Amino acid sequence: MDFELWWLLSLPLFFGLGWLAARIDIKHLVHESRSLPRSYLLGLNFLLNEQPDKAIDSFLEAVQIDPQTVELHFALGSLFRRRGELDRAIRIHQSLVDREDLSPEQRLQALAELGEDYLKAGLLDRAENVYLGLRGTARSEAANDALLEIYQQEKNWPRAIEIARDMPRRGSHRWEIDIANFYCEIAATALAHSEFDEAHRQIALALESNRKCVRASLLLGEVLVAQGKDAEAVAAWQEIGLQDPTYLSLVAERLMDAQRRLGQEEKGAQFLRTHLGQTPSLDLLEIVFKWEIEKQGPEAAYALVRDELKRNPTMLGLEKLLEAAIHTVDGERKGDVELVKGLIHGHTRRVARYCCKDCGFKARQFYWRCPACGGWETYPPKRTEEFDLAV
Repeated sequence: MDFELWWLLSLPLFFGLGWLAARIDIKHLVHESRSLPRSYLLGLNFLLNEQPDKAIDSFLEAVQIDPQTVELHFALGSLFRRRGELDRAIRIHQSLVDREDLSPEQRLQALAELGEDYLKAGLLDRAENVYLGLRGTARSEAANDALLEIYQQEKNWPRAIEIARDMPRRGSHRWEIDIANFYCEIAATALAHSEFDEAHRQIALALESNRKCVRASLLLGEVLVAQGKDAEAVAAWQEIGLQDPTYLSLVAERLMDAQRRLGQEEKGAQFLRTHLGQTPSLDLLEIVFKWEIEKQGPEAAYALVRDELKRNPTMLGLEKLLEAAIHTVDGERKGDVELVKGLIHGHTRRVARYCCKDCGFKARQFYWRCPACGGWETYPPKRTEEFDLAV
């Protein structure tokens, strides 16, 4: 009984303490809100109402009233950058960098924001200087990402290789693929200037970085052809069949040209037919189909496409079948087949594209680096239709 009476007497005390604590918090909140410039609160209200122009004007007024509001400066800089007013964003963030009262973390943030401003504005040299200064800090990883993008835009492949070697592994991404492509870019430039020894050296470095670098084998074949070494070029291109046979379609026509110069055209066609049977490819079918219809005749080409269509049914394959059929019929039937082929062609134009497996960007031509997301070797050498079938 005594315990229950004590409990009842303590309830008003607990209630009073709670009321007092609430009053203290409310007074603190009111004090803090009154210390803020009115224009700052107006700016927040404009932001909530999706009126960025008025919000910026209010924030600018607040900054003039209280220049010590660091976070407000960051908010203003971000707003300017999103609106494309990069010169104003740069001035905001540069003013923060020049201040001496920032904490170390705030200074790093200001530098990172300034670097992004420069990058967005295309001032790559200034952005590079900022991000180089951020290496070795808490923002080193983001700085390396930005530097890698800068060097790729500038085509400064040696520096890109240097940065990529320092990048940490991220999930399934392999930096070896990127590095091998950087070496291939250098090799392609050397080949364009007929610097064959340098091209060979860079290709060797690419293959050292990634033994399965198809692009390196493709370039090696091109260098050897330029040196008049067709037999060695064919061997280099056939190596792609071991690295990744889906890429053979990219060199099939050049391989056939080299075999033709060697007087071994049938041998080249047999090599491609074998891989077509093992790894279906619409682009590879196109090359073999051309050879069949020119050398073996329409009937052989028709049989080739018919068998391929049974194994890998696609609209693009059907178009090739109709193309072969046109040569095997005459009279009114030929006109009917041509009509159907024309209707099919209108559809196949939409599915005869390459598709990035990372971002889904589609293009009519093959890219080693996706123009949209910047990924290397993210374009499987397959048309959209067969890519969708594989998925």
